[in-house]
Amino acid sequence: MEQTELQAILGALNDFSKKIDEKFEKIDEKFEKIDQRFENLENRMDERFDRLEIKLDAKTVELRETQETVDFLSSKTLQHEKKLRELYSQRT
Repeated sequence: MEQTELQAILGALNDFSKKIDEKFEKIDEKFEKIDQRFENLENRMDERFDRLEIKLDAKTVELRETQETVDFLSSKTLQHEKKLRELYSQRT
């Protein structure tokens, strides 16, 4: 009788072990899907950061060119003001 009970317990433990294994397999599948989603998200974020970097580089170039233009116009303005002062001083 004890042998039969022991086999029944072992059988139940074996069935329980199979169910646990199945659940772990399902969990592994879910984690694989989550990993894939994160990988896809990471790829999309990398693409977006690359586009943002390109835009930022373009804006940096535009800003540098604008600053050069402002510097040039400032120097020309100063030159004209100096000429105007000279002309005004010659008139008086």
